[in-house]
Amino acid sequence: MTREGLQVISSALDESTTAWALAARSGDTDAVDHFVRALHRDVQRYVAHLCADPQAVDDLAQDTFLRALGSLHRFEGRSSARSWLLSIARRAVMDSYRYAAARPCLSDIPDWQLAVERAQPQDLPGFDDGVALLDLLASLPEERREAFVLTQLVGLPYAEAAEVSNCPVGTVRSRVARARATLMDLLDDGGSAHDLAPVEDAEPAVLAA
Repeated sequence: MTREGLQVISSALDESTTAWALAARSGDTDAVDHFVRALHRDVQRYVAHLCADPQAVDDLAQDTFLRALGSLHRFEGRSSARSWLLSIARRAVMDSYRYAAARPCLSDIPDWQLAVERAQPQDLPGFDDGVALLDLLASLPEERREAFVLTQLVGLPYAEAAEVSNCPVGTVRSRVARARATLMDLLDDGGSAHDLAPVEDAEPAVLAA
C-alpha cells in the first residue's frame, strides 16, 4: 500500500475513533466497544515502546483505557481521540515509573524490545523484510525513538505527536529527521533513503541543535 493510502486510512481512523469517543460520552456502549477495539493495538505498541517491562504492557494498556473511559466526559474532540488517548497512555507509563522508582533494578536488558516485538504488526511500510526493525530502533536515543514510533509506526501527524510528547512540533520534526538520518546510515548496505520517506508529509524538518 502507498504512503498516501496509509495517510487516508489513518485520517479515516481518527475521524471514526473521535466520533466514537464523543458518542461514548453519552453512554453509547457500542461506541465504547468500537473505540477500544480500534485503538487497542496503537496503545499497546506505544506503551511497549515506553515501558521497560514487557510483562506490564497489557496492564498499562488496560489502565490507559480505564483512565480514558473515566475521563471521556472531558473529551471535547479538539484533537483526535487517538492523540488524546496516547497522551493518557504516556502519563500511565510515567506514573508506573514513579511507582517503581524505589524498587531495585534486576536487569540492564532493554526489555521494551520484546514488548514492541509482540505488539508490532507485520510488513511495516518503509522497511525491507530482512531488516531487524527493533535493532535499528534500539540504536536511537529515547526521545528520537518516541518521535519516530509516534509518527512513522503509529501514524500520528506531527502536530498530534507533539501534543502526546508535550513538546513543540518543530522539536518532533527535528527528532524524526535525526532518527531517519541515523536509520538511513544503518540501512546503507540494505536499504535506501526512499524506504524511509516520512509517512505524514514531506515538509523539511528543522534540525535544531
